[in-house]
Amino acid sequence: MENALLPFDEAQKRLRPFASAHLGVRPIPVAQIVGTEGRGGDFDRSFKPRREGVRMRLREVAQAFPHLDFPPIAAYKLGDAYFVLDGHHRVALARRRGTEWIDADVTELRAHWRLSATADFVELLHAEQERLFLHDSGLVEARPTVRIRFSRPSGYRELLEHVHVHGYRRVVEEGRTLPQREVAGHWYEHAYLPALEAIEQEGLAAVCPHATGADRVLYLHQRRRELSVDLGELELGEAAARAAGERSKGHLRIKRVFRRG
Repeated sequence: MENALLPFDEAQKRLRPFASAHLGVRPIPVAQIVGTEGRGGDFDRSFKPRREGVRMRLREVAQAFPHLDFPPIAAYKLGDAYFVLDGHHRVALARRRGTEWIDADVTELRAHWRLSATADFVELLHAEQERLFLHDSGLVEARPTVRIRFSRPSGYRELLEHVHVHGYRRVVEEGRTLPQREVAGHWYEHAYLPALEAIEQEGLAAVCPHATGADRVLYLHQRRRELSVDLGELELGEAAARAAGERSKGHLRIKRVFRRG
């Protein structure tokens, strides 16, 4: 899997693109071609042939186009990554010759997650988990432009539990059933953003500089719950201050939290 091309159908299934546009023929970076529609068994991630029949066909293409003056390939664009629809042998030959650009007839697909130019299966999993979180929490309707990123895919499911707990408390307070969109918007404005603010104000970000904002919010919630066992219910700011004061100990703890899953 580590050296495999990304299957286009897998990327579609996990990202669920919501729009498409034909961009026409244009040069695209060969290094950003990371996926394929249906030819993963023929080429590896570097577009090296995996079967003898493919090697023979590649030699034929090289003889037919010694100057790489072949017609454009067909490709899909998802974020900064490209998936080959037609022209795998041409891409393989371009990679072998060290060519940086190749002409392609491009169709761009738009999704909430923008795939990177070096996207892999782990990134597809992250993209799917963020999409599910935004949908299941109602945030995709409440705050369509918001993006929440974790360093580990399991973080999204854990954060969703916090949204559900927040929603339950809101229902109890209001004494009525609340729309999912309303719960999500209230959680974002009154729980998530204040947590980010407390983290920034108390210098908790320094505990693990490589963590994402969502990583830190989840850590703060976990640490706040632990501290509250002995100290009673703490405000976010106080919990952040105490966690930041445990810097050396907390640095190891937060790294363990983020590396699970």
